[in-house]
Amino acid sequence: MYILCMQGETLIPWSKRKGGFTACTFVFAMAALENMGFVANMMSLVQYFSAVMILDIPTAANTLTNFMGSTFLPTLIGFGIGAIQAASKHLHPQPCHESNCLKGGITFMFYISLCMLALGSGGVRGALPELGGDQFDQKDLKEAKALASYFNRLLLCITIGAAIGVTGIVWVSTKNNWYWGFFISNVAAFVRFGFLAIGKPFYCLRTLGESPIVRITQVIVMAIKNQKLSLPENPGDLYEINDKETISNEEHIAHTNQFRFLDKAAISCEVSNPAPGTVCMGTQVEEVKILIRMMPIVGSTILMNTCLAQLQTFSVIQGNFMDRQLGSIMVPAPSIPITPLVFMSILIPIYDLVFVPFARKITHHPSGITQLQRVGVGLVLSAISMTVAGFVEVKRKTQFHKDPLKPTSLFWLSFQYGIFGIVDMFTFIGLLKFFYKEAPAGMRSLFTSLTGLSPSFGYFLSSVLVDVVNAATKRKTKSKQGWIYGLNLNDNNLE
Repeated sequence: MYILCMQGETLIPWSKRKGGFTACTFVFAMAALENMGFVANMMSLVQYFSAVMILDIPTAANTLTNFMGSTFLPTLIGFGIGAIQAASKHLHPQPCHESNCLKGGITFMFYISLCMLALGSGGVRGALPELGGDQFDQKDLKEAKALASYFNRLLLCITIGAAIGVTGIVWVSTKNNWYWGFFISNVAAFVRFGFLAIGKPFYCLRTLGESPIVRITQVIVMAIKNQKLSLPENPGDLYEINDKETISNEEHIAHTNQFRFLDKAAISCEVSNPAPGTVCMGTQVEEVKILIRMMPIVGSTILMNTCLAQLQTFSVIQGNFMDRQLGSIMVPAPSIPITPLVFMSILIPIYDLVFVPFARKITHHPSGITQLQRVGVGLVLSAISMTVAGFVEVKRKTQFHKDPLKPTSLFWLSFQYGIFGIVDMFTFIGLLKFFYKEAPAGMRSLFTSLTGLSPSFGYFLSSVLVDVVNAATKRKTKSKQGWIYGLNLNDNNLE
């Protein structure tokens, strides 16, 4: 197959395009800047919800996880509205003794800013990995190895950006200057767009094709429309455009016998030249089949992301009830995720430069181990991380009841965060690369976006889990509100 790509405004052969790591430099910069602002606010928002917006513990946790779920499913406007509301005391709820004081127009402004953040960040996260991946030709062995390295380097840049966010931006935000945190994130978003524009002459962009959503919809509609028709005995009789007639960036996918009901979308009632929209190509049907096969992989990681959601919300709240003193420095609770980020910053280069070449000699796989093996390691470690988190909470509460004036050190949380950092290193890139490599050429942006589908469901499931636990336990607690309620974690049963 002869693939063409767009270099600037010119259509050129893939083998003569620029691309490579030169173009990916701009992708790495955008990824770091995006996560610098996003992760910083993601980690500190639960404290902002409790301290400034005066939401109780379960409401603050659920608000953040619902926001994160929406994010993975226009960033500048969102950060801008957040900065304005954080800067103006008139846009804060009035002090009150209720557990939830957010009402009226303040509530509307608050949730609009979160919605805009979710919309903007979700779009960037879905498009960036594919933009970088398209700079490499998977059919070239040398570039296939470079592609494996690209995803590891992308995660490293994401980690570096997040580390700057959870230290610098979180420190600025929690010093009673929340609006400065939003403002810095807004500036980072502007700079990110600058990198996108500067890198345009270096990018190799695939020629535009039909929308993946349109192609999928056509298959479903035609399969339903043709449900009364009988499938041909020979799959070769299904409609397919001859190779000479296909467009330059189209690829042929061999027929499979799974989900045969979808094959009815490729039944042509006309001998030749069927009217547009009356039949789908066999390749188009196979694309939908591949998408369906991906769903169990997505589903297998939902609970892992529910664990992540619990860590990103309740662990920050835990930190507020622990000893945060490090020498003469008072460490903000939202900065404790620096622990896994440090782990990842060290381990990712070791994994890429040492483990992958070593494993490649044994397995002869370009990535050292398969992507699903990488995901499997992450799933096992996520269960271990939550077990450790439970023991740490038991220790924290035991110490509180023993001597409230000597709380447990904040750095006990680094154990659960550290393990989950390793989980992220294995699972996130494992999924991202798996979806990218398995996706048909014209649907890679959609397939890489599936990496965010699992966190989305995981975060929403976390919100449901909190509500279900409270509903199931409210009759068994003295408060009659469940295990997780109010503003004081010491009265709760988080463990």
